Amino acid sequence: MTEGTKRKAAIVGGGVIGGGWAARFLLNGWNVAVFDPDPDAERKIGEVLANARRSLPALYDRALPDEGTLSFQTDLRDAIAGADWIQESIPERLDLKHKVLAAIGADASSEAVIGSSTSGFKPSDLNAEGARAIVAHPFNPVYLLPLVELVGDRATCDKAADILRSIGMFPLTLRKEIDAHIADRLLEAVWRESLWLVKDGVATTEEIDEAIRMGFGIRWAQMGLFETYRIAGGEAGMQHFMAQFGPALSWPWTKLMDVPEFTDDLVELIAGQSDDQSGHMSIRELERLRDDNIVGMVRALQRTGSGAGGVVRTHEESLPTGSELHGLPVTATRQVPASWTDYNGHMNETHYLETASQATDRFMEMIGADAGYVKSGRSYFTVETHVCYLGEVLAGDRLVVTTQVMSGAGKRMHLFHRLWRDGETLAATVETMLIHMDLGTRKSSLPEPAVADALERYATRHAGMAAEGSGRAVGQPSG
Repeated sequence: MTEGTKRKAAIVGGGVIGGGWAARFLLNGWNVAVFDPDPDAERKIGEVLANARRSLPALYDRALPDEGTLSFQTDLRDAIAGADWIQESIPERLDLKHKVLAAIGADASSEAVIGSSTSGFKPSDLNAEGARAIVAHPFNPVYLLPLVELVGDRATCDKAADILRSIGMFPLTLRKEIDAHIADRLLEAVWRESLWLVKDGVATTEEIDEAIRMGFGIRWAQMGLFETYRIAGGEAGMQHFMAQFGPALSWPWTKLMDVPEFTDDLVELIAGQSDDQSGHMSIRELERLRDDNIVGMVRALQRTGSGAGGVVRTHEESLPTGSELHGLPVTATRQVPASWTDYNGHMNETHYLETASQATDRFMEMIGADAGYVKSGRSYFTVETHVCYLGEVLAGDRLVVTTQVMSGAGKRMHLFHRLWRDGETLAATVETMLIHMDLGTRKSSLPEPAVADALERYATRHAGMAAEGSGRAVGQPSG
């Protein structure tokens, strides 16, 4: 996406949620204009962006699009001018939302999606005085968590859903409007029960959090509620689970229909326990801890395509590939996640090989030895690898890998990968030898003619190019 074709998002309200929206759009290649009268808005959004730049690209094994441009506007009209998406994220006051949404609707393009981040109001509430907004309710941090609840005009929600999927999010369109939508109604139930447990002295805030994160929170992250309970029913499934545990619904296990009085004593009790639990860390430190944990869990889910990991996998497959650098094909572009660094603060040697392996897989796709080829019973196996470390690679660095074919005759494929830090500094080289295999006999074999021809074309094109980092020219055997 070139600068001239970048789409524009306008963010009205630059708090935690507005800042998260700005980061999500910006890091997916959109230009973003922010309108917020708060004099600290630029600083606050800058801090959110710093966290997002550190974590969102770490979810992916491909590079996200080049960032768009970020601007801060003092006039609402200037902010929304030409915007394809306008997101209102101001405080939850209906009178204020009526005023702001009316002003947005008066000047916005008729084609623009106008979304509200409201966690509780229905579209009929928001539009009672003539606005045309839909609910587009995200979850914090917006730049990492994919869910967005959409409520409102069906055609507009469909259009919004397509845009959200293009920036790696998961739109969930409600069948009918209801106060607090879906997710917050579920969260409110857990929140009310938790308040009672603290007030009645049954558990502290830390003990409640431990009960969630050590048990059902992990299950929910990849299967949700009903699929988890289906498994709990054993081979007989959900019907057996309902029959077994349904009677418990009439037992006095819950206080959902009652709310503890929100007294100063209760507030002080919970605030004090929360300080004891997490007061040793700043909010920014907690945010980075949260983000690193989310990245790790979502990347684990990505391997199986479950939950939020499936959303990232689908989005990653839509990210562009196929560029060149220094006359060689780019076979991998990615940001180094914090989890790849060791006690010295730089990328662990294991991940140099992992990055090169990803580049090899991509090159195999380029010559036709892709997943379909493997499924047909043929592939290349690595038999020898040499790594040369030339410079440090740190968390957050953008790695660009180029691949040179040193030879490709017969059963052999000899590749030379260069790992460039931020596309400029050569950080490492990885030389790898592969042999073509018949997966049925588990013996070496000649590749299919189309694959062999494609490989030979690259070998001819790359012949005579120096293999920097190895001290050899193409064609020299490895030691």
